[in-house]
Amino acid sequence: MDDPNFLSLVPALVAIGMAFLTKQVLVSLFLGVVSAGLVQWYQTGDIAEANFVSNFFLPALGNESYAQILLIYLWCLGGLMGIWEKTGGALHFANVIGGKIAKGPRSSMLLGWLLGCIFHQGGTVSTVLAGTAVKPVTDKHRVSHEELAYVVDSTASPVATILPFNAWPAFVAALVVGTVPSCFPDEIAGVAFFFSSIRYNFYGFIAVGMTLLTALQVWPIMGRKMSAARQRARSTGKLDADNASPMLKIQGDDFDPTSTQAAGYAPSLADFFVPIGVLLGLAIIPSVGWGISFINEAFMACVLSAMLLAWCRGMRLSEIMDGFLNGCKTMTIGAIILGLAVTIAFVSKELHTADYMVTLVGDNIPRIALPGLLTILCMLIAFACGTSWGTYAVVFPIAMPLAWSIHADPAYVSICFGAVLGGAVFGDQCSPISDTTILSSMFTGCDLMDHVSTQLPLALMAAVLGIACSTIAVLLVVGAGI
Repeated sequence: MDDPNFLSLVPALVAIGMAFLTKQVLVSLFLGVVSAGLVQWYQTGDIAEANFVSNFFLPALGNESYAQILLIYLWCLGGLMGIWEKTGGALHFANVIGGKIAKGPRSSMLLGWLLGCIFHQGGTVSTVLAGTAVKPVTDKHRVSHEELAYVVDSTASPVATILPFNAWPAFVAALVVGTVPSCFPDEIAGVAFFFSSIRYNFYGFIAVGMTLLTALQVWPIMGRKMSAARQRARSTGKLDADNASPMLKIQGDDFDPTSTQAAGYAPSLADFFVPIGVLLGLAIIPSVGWGISFINEAFMACVLSAMLLAWCRGMRLSEIMDGFLNGCKTMTIGAIILGLAVTIAFVSKELHTADYMVTLVGDNIPRIALPGLLTILCMLIAFACGTSWGTYAVVFPIAMPLAWSIHADPAYVSICFGAVLGGAVFGDQCSPISDTTILSSMFTGCDLMDHVSTQLPLALMAAVLGIACSTIAVLLVVGAGI
């Protein structure tokens, strides 16, 4: 589709709309891809364009992105969880460390918030590590999976944009270099501008702050569904709604968490901390020190270190492999959903969904209104496409020169920069087709649509407050002129 129009929104609208309507995410995502084939057929008049398998599924699932999903999320992380189940490493961490910090629902959610901030290298890494580490603790203290999924999700991408000691600044700098030569003459200046504009990323700060207050149970407005989830868990111990369908198997109340542990194996904190240390060390140190990413290698080394440690501490190789394979099996449905999400993202790119939404914003905009409009635009694009980085790739090269043309002031450009930075993160949190949203649900044992519907009101509150702050910043920093 060379000339994007309203029809480019159809696949995203079908996928998201059906997900909310039916709560069947697999079916909804699949129908979104099917509708893309129908849109192509209608636009071109060529029935061959309706072949959604050849045109969308095969290109999307046959590329490096999905191979990385299978490698990291299906094999490495699934296998790691299976090994932890055999060694009892995660449960031991929950009992020892969580037992010292978490004394009830409030302190256990605070632990989840802290871990989310510590594991802040990006949405997917943070959600997986924080969710896996804190879930046994919060389950013990009757924290609903909806609450935990919100805490984990809201301390992922938002934290990565306000504590950006990761790959985000370099990625954004590459997008904006040369768009406003006086602000972004090269990528080094782009990275510096990123750090200087963090103070205007109001959505990021507000979202993380609201999550902390919610974890501490002092935020007054949570929304009807989240309040009901909290009340249900505290009063009955039911961590999920009656009709919930978590992507990872949730054990019953009579399940003995030590029943799958290898006989005769004594768990230790090393079983938990060594693999995590290997992962974070290989993921962070080369990135910060030399600007080199070893994220795939870090995950493989992580699971291999867990295997090696268990073997050195006396576990039989057959038990280790049994745990690894059982862990991989639990990730199958999640891998399928992520594959469909990757395909929807590919569809959005092919149909120029984000480009069409950008055209809806004209250039005759009062300068006081532009940051708020950019926030809303990024929220809509990221929600429809399920990616913050994809939204950045479309919006940043257009938004920065637009801001400069409206008001040639680096401070004003910085406010608009922060608006784009935070607005796109909204979709990472809230869209049911976002990998971060899916993984947050998966690794906290929460039903995906229950997570989306309970988190959305809180995220929207943060977005409204962020827009208000951006508008006030324009008034205070550059004035309200047209």
